[in-house]
This record gives sequence, C-alpha cells and structure tokens, in this order.
Amino acid sequence: MNAMTNASANAAFWQGKRVFITGHTGFKGSWLTLTLFRLGAKITGFALPPPTTPALFDLARVGEGIHSVIADIRDADAIHRAVREARPEILFHLAAQPLVRQSYADPVETYTTNVMGLIHLLEAVRQSDSVRALVNITSDKCYENREWLWGYRENESLGGHDPYSSSKACAEIVTAAWRSSFFAPKTQTRTQTHIATARAGNVIGGGDWGKDRLIPDILQAISARQPLRLRNPRAIRPWQHVLEPLSGYLLLAEKLYAEGAAWAEAWNFGPADADAQSVQQITKMLAQHWPDALHWEIETESQPHEAYALKLDASKARARLGWRPRLDLRAALAEIARWQQAWQAGEDMRAVTLAQIAAFEQASPT
Repeated sequence: MNAMTNASANAAFWQGKRVFITGHTGFKGSWLTLTLFRLGAKITGFALPPPTTPALFDLARVGEGIHSVIADIRDADAIHRAVREARPEILFHLAAQPLVRQSYADPVETYTTNVMGLIHLLEAVRQSDSVRALVNITSDKCYENREWLWGYRENESLGGHDPYSSSKACAEIVTAAWRSSFFAPKTQTRTQTHIATARAGNVIGGGDWGKDRLIPDILQAISARQPLRLRNPRAIRPWQHVLEPLSGYLLLAEKLYAEGAAWAEAWNFGPADADAQSVQQITKMLAQHWPDALHWEIETESQPHEAYALKLDASKARARLGWRPRLDLRAALAEIARWQQAWQAGEDMRAVTLAQIAAFEQASPT
C-alpha cells in the first residue's frame, strides 16, 4: 500500500464517534482527550484521579465536555461496567504505571496495573458488541535492550531488565495472545474487533509534572533556581513531542476501524534519528529558553539500572500509515517553553493547549 502524503487525522471520521480512553487524567491521556474533543468525538474517560498536583487535566479543564469515570483499571467490575455503559466504537488504552524507577519501588503495583489491568480491559472488550478498534499503547521500552545505536523494529525481541519494561513486554504478549485467541476474524461471533499495539518514544510536552522525568525536573529546577541533578547525562532516548505519537494512534485507529485485520499488529512511532539525543543535550537545549537560569550536576549516588541507549525505527508507520513527525526536537522544546511560560503568566491553559494542538495539525512533516 502506498503511503499517504502529510497524513493526519480525519475530522469527518471522528465526528460523533464514541471513543473510550483509559488513563485520560494523565499527561499523555489529557493531550489525547483534548485532541479528540477538537475532532468532535464523544469521549468517555476511565482513570484514577490526576497523578500529580498541578496536573494538565486540571489546568486545561480536560474533563469539560466528556464523561469522566474515576476508577481503577485493576477493578475488573468497574472497567466492565464502564465499557458496557459507554458502548464505545474505538478504544485507546493508556492507563498504566508509567515509571521505571517506581517499578523498582513497587513491582507488584506495576504488574497488576500494566498486565492485569490490560487483561480486565480486554475481557470487557471481548464481551462488548460495539468496539471495532482498540489501540493499546505500550512503550518503546518493551524491547530487549541490547544498547544498540540503531532503532528497534517491531519484529525485534521483547524483554525488559526492570519491572516496568518487563511489564510492557508482557502487555505486548498478552495483547497478541488475546488477538489470536479471541479477536481473530474466525473466532469472533459479535462485532469484529481489531487490536493493535503502539510503541512510542520518550514523549515530552507542556503540562508534564511526572516524577523522575527529565523535562519536569528541568523546569522545576529552573523555576526554583536550584541545581538540576542528572542521573545519566549521556543516556540517549528517542525524544518526541507528545502530539507526534498521538497523531499516529489516531491514524492507526482509523485504519483498524475501516479496514480491520491488516492493521492489527505492533507499530512504532518514533522521531527522526537526529532527535534521539542525550539527556545532557536536551537539558542544554531547553535551558536556552531561560538564559542563565539553570545549573546542573551529576548525581553521585548509586542508581537503579536504566538503559543507556534506546532508539525506535518507525519506518513501517512512515511507509504504510503515511505518518511523519511534524516537530523536530528544537521545535518541540520551544513549544514546551511557550506552554510553561504561558502557565507561569496565568493564561487560560485550556485555550493554550488547544491552540498548540491546532498549530500542530497545520504543521508540515519534517
């Protein structure tokens, strides 16, 4: 199939669609919810309360105009009831314990949320007669990391040194098992449901206050005028603005809904190779928006293991979905600085966030 040119979400497709988002109160889920709200979708969100204070969900009033269910993905009865009542046509699964370091502190929570929570959701979808497309967002860390300097492709081995990465590899395996056992065309007796997984890079953007995440740590150090302590300044990650993978998830969901099984597989959404930069380089680039406001030093205490190098190969998404990144790393960091400065100036952050989404949709691919 030929790639589309400058592919982007189809507003006519999303208008009035019943969409269910797990994890809608989180950083990434909030951006996705507002994006789909702009497209005219009828949204049900299912998640725990916002994980941080402040939170993008609160500042941008993400709950306005949607049905928000505050509950735990580990509660099977709650997720079954919510899916049954919402009768969604399309479902995005983002609810997760998303932090490597937290997974060392509480591995049981990580596995029960990231694996059993997914299983509860898949079982709820299996009993539904409305869901036609499910995009399960896992992580770039689901791959067995071999510290390669080239990007991992969708057919590389799954694995994980730490509990978080391992739990995301498990989520991929669980999804594949349910897809083969219960959602293959010949096994379904109700509405045909097609399931894909999406693996994104390290997402960054305005409104992120996540613990042990680089961008929030930088912004907090700048605001407090305190030194930033970097754990692994030479670590390389595939940094991308949060709207980049979200645009890919929307394209993928459209294909699953309209064309089905040919798209029900794993997909990478990662930045151009040049944007896979070190922690130290990202720090320097973002700090340029606040001249003379940041000093950093290397953390000397022993730290839990984290991969040194991680890159994604998104060739398949580019070739088949026509997906392309729109913001290079420098532009992404500039958008973060603008969002942060608008918040500090007391602006309407719902309007600011929606304006950044609108600008992104009009941007040309890099």
